[in-house]
Amino acid sequence: MRIAVIGGGASGLAAAIAAAESGAKVTVYESGPRCGRKILATGNGRCNMTNINAGLKNYHGRETGFIKGVMKRFWVDETIAFFEELGIVAKVEDKGRVYPNSDQASAVLDVLRIRCGADGVNMVTGFEVSQIRKTKGGFQITSYKGEKAQADKVIIATGGKAAPDLGSKGTGYVLLKEFGHRITELRPSLVQMRTDGDTAGKLKGIKFTGTVRMGKYAEEGEILFTDYGISGPPIFSLSSRYENQKEIELDLMSAYSAEKLLNMMYMRIGRNPDIPLESFFVGMLNKRIGQVLLKELGIAPLSRKACTLSEQEIRTCVNGIKRWKFGITGTQSWNNAQVTKGGALTEDFNPSTMESKLVNGLYAAGEVLDIDGDCGGYNLQWAWSSGIIAGRSAAKG
Repeated sequence: MRIAVIGGGASGLAAAIAAAESGAKVTVYESGPRCGRKILATGNGRCNMTNINAGLKNYHGRETGFIKGVMKRFWVDETIAFFEELGIVAKVEDKGRVYPNSDQASAVLDVLRIRCGADGVNMVTGFEVSQIRKTKGGFQITSYKGEKAQADKVIIATGGKAAPDLGSKGTGYVLLKEFGHRITELRPSLVQMRTDGDTAGKLKGIKFTGTVRMGKYAEEGEILFTDYGISGPPIFSLSSRYENQKEIELDLMSAYSAEKLLNMMYMRIGRNPDIPLESFFVGMLNKRIGQVLLKELGIAPLSRKACTLSEQEIRTCVNGIKRWKFGITGTQSWNNAQVTKGGALTEDFNPSTMESKLVNGLYAAGEVLDIDGDCGGYNLQWAWSSGIIAGRSAAKG
């Protein structure tokens, strides 16, 4: 059985190993100069391999129920065991994130490549697929350079469009579309958000821990102001749910209720009635954030004494701290995104095998499908699971 894996990323390498260990002769066709470059960039170079809390709630797409079949066959426990067998000692950190004990994404890529070599997987780099044609005996694969290859089965594991500098060009969508597969609208996900006006720019580089709300969704964690808008893990997670919403709210002190903040404000005024407003929030909020917030609320001049604040102004301050509104103009580009939102409709694939329902012998895995996860190891878990299942199924089918 000859199996061609198109794409040498996380899902592609997992598929190659699974297929080879199931007895197939496997060749990986990678468009870039080397396989697994995107793996090296995950988890800030540490590779957030998976998350022990991974469940349906962490994934998005038109039909996330598709994942149920995948979870039954290869999920978190199996992933950790798979990598331990390859040589990775895993550790669990905050919010269930799983990393290699070495804190090196390169270690994850190394063990995958070592196992591919041991299993006899043939790696062909610099081979950018331009066409896949169904033939009587299987598939004919053609590169943009005119190179040709034959295979009995094909697994599309090209990734999405996120981080094109690392090789994600959206090739898989074109290839699947030629076979009749439907592709949803594609958007950058796990990405920073752009805000209107210059308020965020005035606070560029400042971080705080709080809560971000976008419609019915909310995320808590470290938030960063940038020259174009806002960033940080909570923003990345909310970006997966972004559907042209126009506004977000920042809660600068989510550990305190509005009532407690109101009492805190009166207490601060009582203790330091003569302190100028420019220093009023020192020790409570980042000094610069406090100053910009007051100006945005129209409470001026900052040379005023705290004791001059009216009851309405005090309540306005509390509301600003708990519900600071920013207009959203969109997300940053594909170059900044970690993953693609959207992809090939999963209803055209079998969740038990990852095989196309439209073309026998054609499989897909990873980001090319209409499944994307939250920030925190969920997308790599999807890549490992879908890749392993596709590889095993292709070899045994």
